[in-house]
Amino acid sequence: RSLRALRVGWRLCWAEAAEEERSHMAFLSHDISMLRLFDTFLENAPQLVLLLYSVLHAGKAEPSQGVGICTAFLCMTWALLDYHQSLRSFLQDKHELGWGSSAIYFLWNLLLICPRILAVTLFAVLWPYGVSVHFPLVWLAMFLWVTLQGTDFMESPGPEQLYRAVVAVILYFSWFNVAPGRTLQRSIIYHGFILVDSALLALAWLWGHPSADEQPYLVPVLCAALPCYLLGLLLRGCYYTWLHPNVCTARGGDEVDTAEVGADRRMEEVEFRTMAEPDLVNPRIRCLAQSHFPGSALAGPRLLNGAAA
Repeated sequence: RSLRALRVGWRLCWAEAAEEERSHMAFLSHDISMLRLFDTFLENAPQLVLLLYSVLHAGKAEPSQGVGICTAFLCMTWALLDYHQSLRSFLQDKHELGWGSSAIYFLWNLLLICPRILAVTLFAVLWPYGVSVHFPLVWLAMFLWVTLQGTDFMESPGPEQLYRAVVAVILYFSWFNVAPGRTLQRSIIYHGFILVDSALLALAWLWGHPSADEQPYLVPVLCAALPCYLLGLLLRGCYYTWLHPNVCTARGGDEVDTAEVGADRRMEEVEFRTMAEPDLVNPRIRCLAQSHFPGSALAGPRLLNGAAA
């Protein structure tokens, strides 16, 4: 997909592009954005935990390892921001993220991911085999939770179960919304669970680490992780209070009845299926955008891939 996007993008730079080519380019970019997010949490996040584990176990870090750790944290947060911007391009009025909104979204995700990674790594330093028990248990709980939400992302049951399994891995490290409707209650449940789980991992490390610790800086760093997580939740609340597209939509027009919005969306989807070509449609990302922004109007049939963004 990346190579195809480069070829199409190269043609768009040097020739007058038709509307179908622009739509196809948008289709590829949205797919790449989501695949990058999957790759980040399936590969980069476990590698980051392993790298931190090796550094803490050895008691020293090379400059290249420090740069790699910082870069990994920034790339994970950037993948979340890029995915969020990709979803927002499906909205009718766009509500594009400004620099301030992007900075807040990036920062609160970074503040939530760092304590989680740190807690898991410190637990692995003392009990390496404990992580092999902890991860499957938490992953199973997240998988059941996603299943109960009734996702409808893939076209057949088998791939849908695989998608839920991947989402459960993402939820082990970070929040990821997959079901339509209001997310406040689900978000409170998730962050409450992760906060308690991370606190238990941190307390287990504080209880089990040797008294003559060769790394005394870890205790204050770990004590600062809780305020860091709470600050991330505070910034998240500020973002969804003043900068979320649902809030902007509510300010920009009259309140619309939910049933009418649902009926309009169903009619729009029917109209889209009759007008658009299948190879230019990205229904999966559009479905996630509809779940992530339930109060915002989605773009019309010609802009379903966010081609005008």
